[in-house]
Amino acid sequence: MANTNQRIDGKRLWDSLMSFAEIGATPRGGVRRLTLSDVDKRGRDKFRAECEALGLTVRVDAIGNMFARRAGRDPNRLPVLFGSHLDSQPSGGKFDGALGVIGGLEVMRSLNDMGIVTEAPLELINWTDEEGSRFGHSLMGSGVWSGVFTLDKAYGLTDTEGTTVADALDSIGYRGAEPAAPFKADAYFELHIEQGPILEREGQPIGVVLGAQGMVWYDVVATGQDSHAGTTPPSARKDALVCAARIIDLVDRLMRARGDDGRGTVGQLLVSPNSRNVVPGEVRFSVEFRHPVDAEVDGLDAEFPAAAQAIANACGVTLEVTTLFKLPAQPFDAACVDLVRQGAAKLGYGTREIVSGAGHDAVYVARHIPTAMIFTPCKDGLSHNEAESIEPEEAEAGCQVLFEAVVARANRSL
Repeated sequence: MANTNQRIDGKRLWDSLMSFAEIGATPRGGVRRLTLSDVDKRGRDKFRAECEALGLTVRVDAIGNMFARRAGRDPNRLPVLFGSHLDSQPSGGKFDGALGVIGGLEVMRSLNDMGIVTEAPLELINWTDEEGSRFGHSLMGSGVWSGVFTLDKAYGLTDTEGTTVADALDSIGYRGAEPAAPFKADAYFELHIEQGPILEREGQPIGVVLGAQGMVWYDVVATGQDSHAGTTPPSARKDALVCAARIIDLVDRLMRARGDDGRGTVGQLLVSPNSRNVVPGEVRFSVEFRHPVDAEVDGLDAEFPAAAQAIANACGVTLEVTTLFKLPAQPFDAACVDLVRQGAAKLGYGTREIVSGAGHDAVYVARHIPTAMIFTPCKDGLSHNEAESIEPEEAEAGCQVLFEAVVARANRSL
């Protein structure tokens, strides 16, 4: 690593990551910090306390996004933003989201240690409900903030017990007074684990993220006819599960036809009546496609419904395909991406340019503010899992690059 006198404290970063991981810790070494739960409140309260101990001013908006501001030398300059999320999957890992927030805290601590005042103000963000695991709508906080969907829509979402987002915010005291709407800012940086195997496989400590894939999501319902497994001959069967299985194979074939950049997944399958000796009469399942090139997503979106319908017709099954949403690929800002590249080069870290396969808050923020992301490797590419793991030196490297990019942007000549 190149010498620099502006170094974050890697041990302090790791100790802080482990301290936050105690909030909602699971017996298998992961975390369960469902958004807007009492456990999430404990994480938020700790985050707020640690920010305020550093002299940061914390404000909360109407969807619960938290913004911790450090004053700059020039109060008229637009702030440089950075952050991620503290909520987790039901059986999540210690680092997904948390690395970006706790890494941001370490940037603030290090600036205080060095007595550095940046020209532009800095704001560290904890976005609400990135995961979508409780209320079924991922990227909720950044989505409302960026105007992708309305605050009223978010407030009305419910969990499996019927609790609304509005009630959950009130119950933990995090329905803030600030409007949940975009404000002018100079840039946004997000540090995150890759959640995939590429960096580890290629031995590169830093991923320079060029943008995020486009995607289209569907809900599919195949409706056939329940019938006795022993008495219904092939000629009389309307087997919804056979239909679904052939469509799942279609999804896989469409993905593989697009090489290693293709993504096609059926992650949820609900079979009815789900009885051993009954031909299934209904199957509900999810389908999603992703690709870094919008034209490929458009092609999949044009090809899949018709091909799936042809399969259903051959099976004698009725098919309903509902498009949940379609998002274009989101390129990140070239100048911000270059600051990540330059920061890694200054420190002597190898890099790999990469397109994010997962959705992140940065994708929505990028619609309003110049944005870039920094990826660190994670063991075996595993995430959304209690076994999710990174090495202390990987966390330190990612945080140090975040520090370099944020400070360079905040001190740039206008």
